[in-house]
Amino acid sequence: MARARPLCVSIAHAALLACAGACQGPQNVLDPAGSGDRVVNRLFWVTLIVSAAVWLAVVVAAFWAALTRRRTTREDLEPIVIVPNEQQRRHTQIVGVLVGVTALVLLLFVVFDFTVGRALAEHPRRALTIEIIGHQWWWEVHYVDPDPSKLVVDANELHIPAGEPVQVKLSSHDVIHSFWVPNIIGKRDLIPGYTSSVFLDADRPGVYRAQCAEFCGAEHAKMALVVVVHPGADFATWLTASRAPAAEPNDSSARQGARVFLAGPCSSCHTIAGTPAFASVGPNLTHLASRRTIGAGTLLNTRGNLAGWVVDPQSLKPGVRMPSNQLEAKDLRALLDYLETLK
Repeated sequence: MARARPLCVSIAHAALLACAGACQGPQNVLDPAGSGDRVVNRLFWVTLIVSAAVWLAVVVAAFWAALTRRRTTREDLEPIVIVPNEQQRRHTQIVGVLVGVTALVLLLFVVFDFTVGRALAEHPRRALTIEIIGHQWWWEVHYVDPDPSKLVVDANELHIPAGEPVQVKLSSHDVIHSFWVPNIIGKRDLIPGYTSSVFLDADRPGVYRAQCAEFCGAEHAKMALVVVVHPGADFATWLTASRAPAAEPNDSSARQGARVFLAGPCSSCHTIAGTPAFASVGPNLTHLASRRTIGAGTLLNTRGNLAGWVVDPQSLKPGVRMPSNQLEAKDLRALLDYLETLK
């Protein structure tokens, strides 16, 4: 018993930490920021409270029966003819009532569940359309517009307006992925060769974290997506700025960095709008400096992290498709100066 006690304490602490981790931060299933997640959250709390009440009632009844049970005597073990009496009839009635209450509670839960399902299935008539493509291990994001010249291609960040429905069309480039924004919407799989869709209706501005929720390879855990919910006017401003091509570098070091980018292997995999680089193997870098993270949430987007990612991404995210780039120190500094202008 003495040895088992520390183990039990450790398990209890781990359970409490797990619960605490789900109740705070930008990836919080218990802090809904969208109408869809809010109805699911309501169903969860009702189910939890009712289940806890039933469990408590069963435990109390079990203890009461154990404490009030008569001691078994020798006479109790003798076979006798059982004749129904008033107490037995009362017990039968109690059991019947409890069975009926259980059936009623289950029926109410079925109705509640169907109500939540219908609420989630409602689709708005008009909505902003965004396409998300899953890759090993990053997210490609297209902001669709009837005018092809206004198409915006981004990576590893999803920007949406608050208070407006958004249709997100999901597909996969390689294997099965799963799109999950705990604060806003539940999980939806991305199947190769098939396009599915979900409707996001975030009603509270903020920065949230999405995650691939389907094991998709070695670096599955490092496939995050930053979700930025803007107030309506701010989203329109962001979208207009994102349609602009990359700014021309305004100093000699950044111009040299642009030449390093275009002459090296970088331009074989990435696109920077307004330049001859238009490959689509890796993420679009047109507005790289405006992103909060690099490597699909692997690192904060700082100059030092960006330098380490360019030189040796395999040490930071083993198995990532980006190769190492052995650059001279002056070329690396110039390249970083150029990438920092991509806002």
